[in-house]
Amino acid sequence: MYDQSKFYFNQLENNRNLARSRDNWLKGTRNFRKVYLLNPKSEFAPGCLYMLGTMYLKMYERFSLGIDLDESLAYYKDTSRLFPEHFLADDALYAESQIYFQLKKDPKMASSTLEKIISQYPKGDMHPNAAEKLKILSKDFDLPLPRALVGNAHSNQLTTIHPVKFWSSPDYARIVVMADSPVTYSENVLRKRSDAPHSLSIDFKSSYTAPELRRKISVQEGLLKQLRVDQVRTDTVRVYLDVKSIDTYKIFSLPNPFRIIIDVHGQKEVVTSPLKPPALDGPTIAHLADQSRQADQAKPEKPLTAERLDNQLPQPVSIKRENKKRIVQRPAPPPPETPGPSGKEPKLSLAQQLGLGVRKIVLDPGHGGKDPGAMANQMLEKDIVLKIAQKLKPKLEHLLNCEVILTRNDDSYLTLEERTAIANTEEADLFVSLHLNAHPSEESRGLETYFLNLSTNAEAMRVAAMENATSTHQISDLEGILSDILKNSKIDESSRLAERVHATMLSGLNGKQFGEIKNLGVKQAPFYVLIGAQMPSILLEIAFISNKDEAENLKNPYYLETVASQIANGISAYVKTNTASL
Repeated sequence: MYDQSKFYFNQLENNRNLARSRDNWLKGTRNFRKVYLLNPKSEFAPGCLYMLGTMYLKMYERFSLGIDLDESLAYYKDTSRLFPEHFLADDALYAESQIYFQLKKDPKMASSTLEKIISQYPKGDMHPNAAEKLKILSKDFDLPLPRALVGNAHSNQLTTIHPVKFWSSPDYARIVVMADSPVTYSENVLRKRSDAPHSLSIDFKSSYTAPELRRKISVQEGLLKQLRVDQVRTDTVRVYLDVKSIDTYKIFSLPNPFRIIIDVHGQKEVVTSPLKPPALDGPTIAHLADQSRQADQAKPEKPLTAERLDNQLPQPVSIKRENKKRIVQRPAPPPPETPGPSGKEPKLSLAQQLGLGVRKIVLDPGHGGKDPGAMANQMLEKDIVLKIAQKLKPKLEHLLNCEVILTRNDDSYLTLEERTAIANTEEADLFVSLHLNAHPSEESRGLETYFLNLSTNAEAMRVAAMENATSTHQISDLEGILSDILKNSKIDESSRLAERVHATMLSGLNGKQFGEIKNLGVKQAPFYVLIGAQMPSILLEIAFISNKDEAENLKNPYYLETVASQIANGISAYVKTNTASL
């Protein structure tokens, strides 16, 4: 009877004269319904229900009666509901979703039906089709994808792109894109009418972002004007950055959790108006530093050849490594120089010659909030370094007459890349990150100071891995990234700052009642918190919280006060004593 019913259906499909009559189609539905009612649990029952759904759907397509479409939907639903283990169940669900989407114009119900295939039939033959349709619905109608399709790095799943974070100043912006797992990305500089880049877009492959995140964000703050996230293809998320100008940019990724960092530097405006003459009592430090900076900007360039361009332009870390990332512009004419009152060239510190002066310093108390840092002897690293930073701030302000900013003033959590972004957007002149060390051996003790660079020292790698909350293996994977980033980093100045602060702390702490301070030296290592800093920057490991003697010192308010004083003295010595002729 079942075979005869299918034979009659095939006749309706192939015989135009037979198919013109709706009564003939109704006769065909009665054939399948009779087989089903004779034995609703037979092996032919699921097929009968599925064929009834198919026949009523074809009747609707031919005769356009709404009752036929409703009947078709009902029979498809019965197929998957009454026989969920049958191989036709996911086929019925897929047919149901097509009715909702194509005929009832209800993409939300279509998506909900397809999600049942994804969750209930992961190995069914309709799973790939359902997954692809869900991605299309998500892109075109801003519908969320089921968790089974996102969040992991499996070949048939999409990586979730989370809300984008950003920081912006007049000539710098940092954008951080978080992802659930490593994702391949590529970038493109978009140009408009002029030759200057206007927008930067980054495509994240095999990725998905939730519908509520697909929107424009008007920033209008400094360099970054607008940010937009969109699901441009079923498997591609695009982040658009509209910026005032682009001079250089870098894109690199960091692990655990995986995130992509985008640093954009704008074209600095060159002042072409004449400088005001200095006061009668001689040029001020601020005036001389500003004059020095402008003179440096105005130095004539050598002819720019293709070979010279390749040698001087750093390659950002991205998929398209062959693309050059720097937009070269000729500097404006130099402003007139104003000599000192005696006609002699003034003496400026090396930091001032570099345009640093002592205008602003950012102190970074490590860890905070949900990240306690090192824990030992009933103490938390995050609490102690915050106390030191709060003591250090007024001392620096008094010694150097500068502004001092703390990345955190309370027990709040900041990501490592956010701390660097604060220093850059504040246009800080120095960046100092404060930490405490720890070691499995309680005998380990001493002071060590770090600046950003590659390292082959096992102990330095261990400390970097601890502070980065990652593994030494992942640290070694950073070498390719850092080799590009470090080309434009202030390694030499950071090294000098580290040496000066380290020496001052050793001499100022030794010989007091704190015991001998072991000198572990100035070292270099790839600390995430220092990556991308645009100013001389160091990281201090002040003491071992895991050592009982040093832990007792850390509980002593006078010790913390002395540590703060010696750090301030070291920074002051760095700024004031490295003099050289302009």
